Formats: sequence, C-alpha cells, structure tokens
Amino acid sequence: QVQLVESGGGLVQAGGSLTLSCVVSGGTFSTYVMGWFRQGPGKEREFVAAVGTFRWIGFRTYHTDSVKGRFTISRDNAKNTLYLQMNTLKPEDTAVYYCAAARHGVPLDSGLSSDYDYWGQGTQVTVSS
Repeated sequence: QVQLVESGGGLVQAGGSLTLSCVVSGGTFSTYVMGWFRQGPGKEREFVAAVGTFRWIGFRTYHTDSVKGRFTISRDNAKNTLYLQMNTLKPEDTAVYYCAAARHGVPLDSGLSSDYDYWGQGTQVTVSS
C-alpha cells in the first residue's frame, strides 16, 4: 500500500518562505512522476508543479506560471521524499497543499488530478498579509 505523508505547512507572513516535504512509502518512488497540487478556500484543486526522473537525462521539472520563479519542486529518490520550496509567499498562496504520485508516465505539464494515482492527506499553508 502506497502512502504519502506531507509536512512542513504552517502560518507565514507575506514574503516569507516555507519548505514542504512528502515522504512516500510502500511503492517505487523513483519511478513515479510526483506532483504538488493545492486547494484554496472556496477554490478548485489547482496543479502547482511536477517532477520526473528520466533514465538518460535525470530530473526534469515543471512549474505553473503562478508559482514559477518563486516555488521549486525537487525530489530525493534515496530518501523517497518530495519537496516544495516556496519563497516570496503571497496571501493567494494560502491553501491546503497535496502531494501526489503517478505510477505511469504522464507529461509533467499535464496538471490533471486524474493522472495521479496516490495522494497525501494535505498540509495547510496560510500566508498572512
């Protein structure tokens, strides 16, 4: 049984930083495309970023325009852990952040929740103005 557990959320002032982590157990982490999604209050779930491991070219990442230049997704396959470094946080970044794993190869820019097979329980990020 594959389990994803997020941590690192919290309350931060606008302009501050947070790093989210997602530990994956019970599966073959290195083969998964991993993604971060978020859901703000009264909003639909939104794709944030994804990272894949490719045999000949290593890691590749994708970030949506709303977070590009501020957030960085990364992974440590030796630790079965996914990260999201979030800098220059804005109040509109307030959301529950979810990590997700896709067993089968999906385009990094897909952004479709249905492409991902496993989900964490979420961690709350609140950015105050």
